[in-house]
Amino acid sequence: MKRNVLILYLMLTTLSMSAQTFDFDLTKKQPPYSEATGYGWDFEKGDAMPGVEDLYFSVRVPDGNYRVTLTLGSRRLASDTQVRAESRRLLVERLHLKRGKTATYTFTLTKKSPRISDNQRVRIKPREKDYLDWDDKLTLDFAGTHPAVSHIHIEPDTTAVTVFLCGNSTVVDQNNDPWTSWGQMIPRWFQPGVTISNHAESGLTAGSFLAQGRLDKILAMMKAGDYVCCEFGHNDQKEHMPGAGAWYNFSTNLKIFIDRVRARGGHIIFITPTQRRAFNSAGHILETHGDYPDAMRTVAKREGVPVIELHDMTRTFFEALGEEGSTHALVHYPAGTFPGQTKALADNTHFNAFGAYEVAKMVMEGMQQLHLPFLKALRADWQPFSPTQPDDWKQWEWIPSNLYNSYL
Repeated sequence: MKRNVLILYLMLTTLSMSAQTFDFDLTKKQPPYSEATGYGWDFEKGDAMPGVEDLYFSVRVPDGNYRVTLTLGSRRLASDTQVRAESRRLLVERLHLKRGKTATYTFTLTKKSPRISDNQRVRIKPREKDYLDWDDKLTLDFAGTHPAVSHIHIEPDTTAVTVFLCGNSTVVDQNNDPWTSWGQMIPRWFQPGVTISNHAESGLTAGSFLAQGRLDKILAMMKAGDYVCCEFGHNDQKEHMPGAGAWYNFSTNLKIFIDRVRARGGHIIFITPTQRRAFNSAGHILETHGDYPDAMRTVAKREGVPVIELHDMTRTFFEALGEEGSTHALVHYPAGTFPGQTKALADNTHFNAFGAYEVAKMVMEGMQQLHLPFLKALRADWQPFSPTQPDDWKQWEWIPSNLYNSYL
């Protein structure tokens, strides 16, 4: 009995300390998550979709980067597992393993909270308070018909290159299916040593991103040599206050990003905004972003900022899919596709999981064209991608999480 008490005490002490290593043997029973233990199976177990399980395991850790190693598979059963982290960041595509077979994956993850300092916090939106991306836990999500994970190892990673993302709903780690953005798909392509820290949120402009303290949070976490990628324009064009416009307010805010990131020793990259699905009668995409992409290009040229031309690549992508085919890359679903969905969804701006996966590949191609040094950490299975030849959406495998009802 005394020995068990001592073991429990040591476990709790380990969990309460920063810069600690964690090992969890999931072949043995683990407790439900609680503040007392600081680790365990989290949230209600439930079907993501009929016949699919979606399981969460959380560990309370301080803000920072963590190297995570997972052993997937089972000695007793065949397994089917897709791995995500926090708010649905894709880490391991759907993996089918035979009984007795295992596979090991290692990656670096960022955990963040709204806290910047003792007297400053990011002014997140009310809905973000329930997002897994902004809490005090690092959460792993295992989904599939028979998800199986036998071991989790977590340790701090203080040397990883962090790529911070700034932007709006086309970038954010969307918390709820079926909405998905490229920012939560791009982690899948990196080995340990590079991590994606996504600070984007739906509805933001470059100005509101700054006003909410999100760049302050990035700078508090950033070390010299890290990268900050900015994609804005969708919502900036909707601003109508004094000084609004592509060539004054928007351009000024972009300059603020440049100056503040560089002052801290970081590298900044601009990403032109994704296109909207709006076709003309000739089957070409209509330009709906006004002067904002050109304003971003102009500021970038003047200030020597590298640019990823996502605006052009997504135009090519939509036109390659065609007016009808492109609906399969966006949130277009008839009523009843998801439990509780009473109305049809026809969103021509926001991507579903397939579309976000394709756009993430375009961003990766843009990074390749810029010869960014952190790409030496690309996973071995990365293959070059062209938006002129999209993947087949019928072959795409994505397991919706059980986090969807609140949006439908």
